[in-house]
Amino acid sequence: MRGFSRRHLLGAMTASAAAATTAQAASREVELSDLKKETDVACLYHCDFGDNTRYDAMLRNINNHLSVYDFDPFALKIVIVAHAAGIKFHLKTLEKTPWASPAIDPDFEKRLGALAQHGVEVLLCKITFQRSQLDLSLAKDAPYIRLVPSGVATVAALQGRGYAYLKVG
Repeated sequence: MRGFSRRHLLGAMTASAAAATTAQAASREVELSDLKKETDVACLYHCDFGDNTRYDAMLRNINNHLSVYDFDPFALKIVIVAHAAGIKFHLKTLEKTPWASPAIDPDFEKRLGALAQHGVEVLLCKITFQRSQLDLSLAKDAPYIRLVPSGVATVAALQGRGYAYLKVG
């Protein structure tokens, strides 16, 4: 090949990696118009709190909820919509955030990962990141975690599409 060099190859590979990273970040974002109800039974759990005890109870409730449907993601869809202090459970680190203390039980991530194996998704509010002056890259990289324009708007949109509303209190 004429004019082809190692430098061209490395440049092309770098450009491809950058494009893939941009595509991955964009694919993590969900528009309200993309939200659908694809199962007969669908539920959103509203997480706008930063209390470890309540989050623990929410994960337990979700597990119990799924158990009634034999953990079948085609029978039941569960989505956690997190905004305000509720996003803290889904961040890579709490350093330099308003929620640096108290520490989060490391078991929560394992439990949520297990629930995600049965179709549970987490939708994080981009407005919370903006208002808290947090970079979106702080969101954990798990495939079940996505970003939405607004947590409260997502709660309303999902309810409008037939999702039942639950909040652990």
